[in-house]
Amino acid sequence: MTLQLPSEIVVDRFLPTARSMLAVELDDRGLPQQEIATKLGISQAAVSKYLSGKQTGEPRFADNPRMVETIEYIAEGFATGTLDDYEALSELLDLIRAFEDRGPICAVHEEEMPALEGMGCDLCVRGQNKGLQAERDVLGDVRHAVRLFSNTPAVVDHIPNVGSNIGMALPEADSQTDIAAVPGRVHAMRGRVNVPSNPEFGASENVATTLLAVMAVDPSVRGAVNLATSDELLAAADEQGLEAVAFDASYENRAERIQSLLEDRDRAPSVLYHEGTFGIEPITYVFGETAVDAVETAIACLSVDA
Repeated sequence: MTLQLPSEIVVDRFLPTARSMLAVELDDRGLPQQEIATKLGISQAAVSKYLSGKQTGEPRFADNPRMVETIEYIAEGFATGTLDDYEALSELLDLIRAFEDRGPICAVHEEEMPALEGMGCDLCVRGQNKGLQAERDVLGDVRHAVRLFSNTPAVVDHIPNVGSNIGMALPEADSQTDIAAVPGRVHAMRGRVNVPSNPEFGASENVATTLLAVMAVDPSVRGAVNLATSDELLAAADEQGLEAVAFDASYENRAERIQSLLEDRDRAPSVLYHEGTFGIEPITYVFGETAVDAVETAIACLSVDA
């Protein structure tokens, strides 16, 4: 991986694309190649290459409707004399700013630096701050937890039919959108763990609801994973010295009921479970200070079970 600034993407990829598109548009409007070269700040030979199609630029920029519209606007202004250089530069800078904020420049930058995936614009456009760093840390922890979970063969037989999920909350989370989890959940398929996509905030309902209820009692608990309830799993949890507390399976007012169940405790139990009811599969939730902690605790139980 090469350390690359977004400004390098602008210079090396965006600017040649803009010049290529402008050269074609100005040629279509009848401007001589030398005049085009002067306007674009390049040589006539470069204009010739652009017009020959030998240099076409980055498709993600060239095919973007806003880019096409901006280039056509600037070309028309140059051809008719209604747009000066200052105004043209302003249009291009507005376009660059838009493209850097989760747009094509951001996409190309993330491709060059995979470590920025999903967070690149937060760093480049908005700058680093504690809130954004907390989001990045949570997403990173959940990704690590998901890898750990999916690479442990023992978990396959304990994933419920509705799927498992692995979640972690931001500090002081108060809604489902403050909790990162796997969209679509994690499922067992052909004896393996299938992870459909990378974690996102707001991707869980049941794990998030349960985790928020537990956090209301014990804010130190921010990670959770759910498994299928079984006698073997609960026995393994007991053997690990983990307290397991049962609660009613109904979805109605679940958060309030869990908080009421735990409100007299100094700390939350490591395990909450229910035995299911009509239309609701039996589920066990394992908690930890982070998503990785929760998964490691669950795996420790499954290893005892194995």
